[in-house]
Amino acid sequence: MARCLELARKGAGFVSPNPMVGCIIVYKNRIIGEGYHQKYGENHAEVNAINMVKNKRELDGATLYVNLEPCCHFGKTPPCCQLIVKVGISSVVIGSKDKSKKVNGLGIKYLQENNVKVKVGLLKKECLELNKRFFTYHQKNRPYIILKWAETKDGFMDIFRKGKKKEINWISSENSKTLVHQWRAHEDAILVGRTTVENDNPKLTVREVRGINPVRVILDPNLKLSSDYNIFDNSSKTIIANLIVEEKKDNIFYLKCKEKDMILNLLNYLYQMEISSIIIEGGFKTITSFINNNYWDEARVIVGNKLFKNGLKSPLLNKKWISKDEIGQDTLLKYLND
Repeated sequence: MARCLELARKGAGFVSPNPMVGCIIVYKNRIIGEGYHQKYGENHAEVNAINMVKNKRELDGATLYVNLEPCCHFGKTPPCCQLIVKVGISSVVIGSKDKSKKVNGLGIKYLQENNVKVKVGLLKKECLELNKRFFTYHQKNRPYIILKWAETKDGFMDIFRKGKKKEINWISSENSKTLVHQWRAHEDAILVGRTTVENDNPKLTVREVRGINPVRVILDPNLKLSSDYNIFDNSSKTIIANLIVEEKKDNIFYLKCKEKDMILNLLNYLYQMEISSIIIEGGFKTITSFINNNYWDEARVIVGNKLFKNGLKSPLLNKKWISKDEIGQDTLLKYLND
């Protein structure tokens, strides 16, 4: 199962809104096939593992290991359960159940009804952690929400901007910058507020690493942003959440929200778009609005090796971090919203 998880992680950033899945097939204590879900809409892990087996006769009586319950319905591809039964695999070991409405135990039931021995729960905790985005999307009907910001050793996330000075005020190191771009590549969308766009003019892309640019989401209630900022360059799909208009211009989508429920409206819209995860990189006001509404699952705080002594204070979570890692001269603190 550990090998299944290792394979599954290779699909990070390429398979959403599907889960990350790895699979191996064992015959007489040796691996005869392995595979993973490589891209949304293409073969699932079980199919790739079965296709890799050179001697198909060895499938009869083999054991299949997979970190997530095999699907039992027609989607972009045929049901994996039917293929497993068809090729004669006699035993399936599953890391965790698939709790989405279309599966939710039906895959296990199908296998058992067709005389396949099924064991569930091997490395369950690790399997659930791997696909936390997928499970949150299906269980809470919204994307998995990650809060991210950088702060100084003395707890400031920005200087006080004199004369509305517009420039990026780096707190973290180059190592952290590359890591953040890797994080972006693993999520479906990235969100900031209007002030962050005005102050930093960010591109919100993954240019530092290999990957797909996330959908850019901007909170601009009164449409004050001019079109000369980088987020209007049409390089990736961009959603402007506002209170005024609903329209599309090239790769820019203007989403009209209700004033009192703007964030909830936006999350519902992203859910309908099959956006299963989003990283919030906004400033104090934007991040705090998500915290106050309890719309977050995880927070990643990069503490840089700087002191400001004065400036804009960082958001408060009132929680103890669950992990602490060093990234060059920076420190990464991770929080979970239980």
